[in-house]
Amino acid sequence: MRHGKKINHLGRKTAHRKSMLANMACSLIEHKRINTTEAKAKALRKFVEPLITKSKADTTHNRRVVFSYLRNKFAVTELFKEVSVKVADRPGGYVRIIKLGNRQGDNAPMAMVELVDYNELYNPKGTKAKKTTRRSRRGGKKVSDTAPDVTEATPSQEEE
Repeated sequence: MRHGKKINHLGRKTAHRKSMLANMACSLIEHKRINTTEAKAKALRKFVEPLITKSKADTTHNRRVVFSYLRNKFAVTELFKEVSVKVADRPGGYVRIIKLGNRQGDNAPMAMVELVDYNELYNPKGTKAKKTTRRSRRGGKKVSDTAPDVTEATPSQEEE
């Protein structure tokens, strides 16, 4: 029975698992999106989301706590300078997991892990505004009525 066993061990010893998750978290912070298996993606989400929450308050103590997990100076710097600024108003849910299907070699279920605020396609607050068009039953203004015809003959057409 698995009473009280909440962590997925991923078939690895503790030190190997912690190092793997730290490396994956550093890659996620650096590249903003990585591909991995679904089980590792779910374990990575539980690993990295508390670190992103800590990065919202830029104190020396929080930097040292996050560095003790990641063990990568450049990832910690980027997390506290860039990522924390983008997720400042978000109350949680910084990581999105998108299932990709099965891997060719061993049929393992794959997933893409990405930081939510860095994907412009899924971001509802993106820079693109929705184009509003209104159609009515009666005929509206034609394009030719509102805009003058600007077509001019090219020099090759004038010679003919």
